[in-house]
Amino acid sequence: MIKLKEVKTKKELKAFVKFPFKLYKDSKYWTPPIISQEIKSFNKKENPVFNDAEARLFLAYKDNEIVGRVAAIVNWLEINGQNQKKMRFGWFDFIDDLEVSKTLLDKVIEIGKKHQLEYTEGPVGFSNLDKVGVLTEGFDSISSMVTWYNHAYYIKHYEAAGFKVEKTYIESVFPFENVKPEFFYKAQEIIKRRYKLRALNFAKTDDVMPYVDKMFDLFNTTYASLSSFVAINDIQKAYFKKKFISFINPEFIKFVLDEQNELVAFAIVMPSFSEALQKAKGRLFPFGFKHILDAKKNSKTADFYLIGVHPDYQNKGVHAVIFNEYYETFKKRGIETCYRTPELEDNEAIKKIWKHFDPKVLKRRKTFRKELT
Repeated sequence: MIKLKEVKTKKELKAFVKFPFKLYKDSKYWTPPIISQEIKSFNKKENPVFNDAEARLFLAYKDNEIVGRVAAIVNWLEINGQNQKKMRFGWFDFIDDLEVSKTLLDKVIEIGKKHQLEYTEGPVGFSNLDKVGVLTEGFDSISSMVTWYNHAYYIKHYEAAGFKVEKTYIESVFPFENVKPEFFYKAQEIIKRRYKLRALNFAKTDDVMPYVDKMFDLFNTTYASLSSFVAINDIQKAYFKKKFISFINPEFIKFVLDEQNELVAFAIVMPSFSEALQKAKGRLFPFGFKHILDAKKNSKTADFYLIGVHPDYQNKGVHAVIFNEYYETFKKRGIETCYRTPELEDNEAIKKIWKHFDPKVLKRRKTFRKELT
């Protein structure tokens, strides 16, 4: 018999965060989070997302042993602001036992019905900057720090519970040697002159900070048309600024400005921290920091995290300006591999941006949906 228990104490929250460490202890491809940071993300006093959303965390027990977990999430901005009557769920992990996954999903469905929501979708986080999707292809390559990894058996559990595929995401990779500057160097020079644009590069994090709010504003504008997009508010901007920007090499942040110094495009790339996080084993002390700092300085893989171009400048080749700047940075730092974090498979605009680099699909992941009415 499966017993479900809602997380209420610090001890239970720590158990919730640490369950995947047991589930994936023998996996070469799972990338663990930093335990302390993961715990903070569920702290209502630390994470401003809880101003507009709520989450209930549940652990499943069998024979007094934890065998599964799930976060049932209600984002009121999405429900009331966009009229998306969606029950979200994420952090969904479980042993290969259909009774376990069904018990957890039944609780999500129960909460969704209590709120009179129309459907549930997952795995997703609180917002568009969280992890998304269950892995359906690419189980034999290491996961990035911004994605969930899962066993292949997860898919049959969604199907057995009556869930249908909602969205499909792809993760792609290409060697840096595929980046040929002749494809964009002359074009970006013409584009900068035609539209009076200039690229902005950084050497220090402090120099980035004055532009970060504008970057998040542009992020909201750029991605507003995508399905299930939830805009980032001012309080969340401050939180993400503190959480992410100081973590990124300033050389890996590129902005493009117009003649009024308004931001028209941006891109954020991070060195791959996957192997460093595996070595850290969820802890910053005593040696986790060392592994992470070493990756920040020396990783030969660059993870493309976010790229955005203002709608007024889309289809005008502005991405060529960004690629030119990255080419010089990557060449200097000896980058060998470029990895693209999850992108909607039907996002044709993104596909056009990357077509010259001959990217290969490395992974696919999906979200699953079930009607509640």
